[in-house]
Amino acid sequence: MLGVSDSGYYLWHNRPPSARAIRHAWLTEQIEAVHTVSNGVYGAHCVRRVHAELTLGHGIVVGHGAVEMLMRRAGLKGLPGSRRPRPKHQTPTAADLVGRAFSRTGRDQRWSIDASQTAALVTNDLDMAIRNRNPEPGLVIHSDHGVQFTSWAFTQRARASGLVPSMGSVADCDDNAMIESFWSRMQTELLNRRRSTTRIELANAIFEYLEIFHNRQRRHSALGMRTPIEYELRADRIDPVA
Repeated sequence: MLGVSDSGYYLWHNRPPSARAIRHAWLTEQIEAVHTVSNGVYGAHCVRRVHAELTLGHGIVVGHGAVEMLMRRAGLKGLPGSRRPRPKHQTPTAADLVGRAFSRTGRDQRWSIDASQTAALVTNDLDMAIRNRNPEPGLVIHSDHGVQFTSWAFTQRARASGLVPSMGSVADCDDNAMIESFWSRMQTELLNRRRSTTRIELANAIFEYLEIFHNRQRRHSALGMRTPIEYELRADRIDPVA
């Protein structure tokens, strides 16, 4: 049907794989390893992050197009996004000192947090953050209008450390876009994929997600496809004061 000779067919059939085919097979193995390490988070919609991990993390020279093609051939799929409504609080409190300008020139200049169960919980979290980061006075803590953040205990703890509370405008999710994006990402990449039977089990899962995957392995587009730890260490080398 194809009009080829017997000898030509067997010559093609018995020919060893080309250098291109061998490289594609090897690259596919590397891509699958990246996909596995990310716990299946990096799929076809995360070509940029897979490409960044290959080039920045492993020093492999490869183009975006080749990565996209090989991921598609291998059927590597990531996780679908999820959206859920957030409650809207109407308590007018601190002014908005961020104004959606989330980019900063150094670390520990602005912190974003979101609502938790009690004022005591978020105040304890703030204590932990202050001890771990030792921020300079004037750092802005940006949150929504949850009653936990308008509480006397939380406000006094922040001001006693020289920190400045800030809150977005009422009923405007864009004013907390950074933390809303983080919650959505963790919901998709962790919480939607497993069910914890105890609070300790859930806490351990969240800790592993944050401290091992999110901060040390996950490539973030807003950080030039670096991990948060890589980005912070790089900033320290460039400007030790920041």
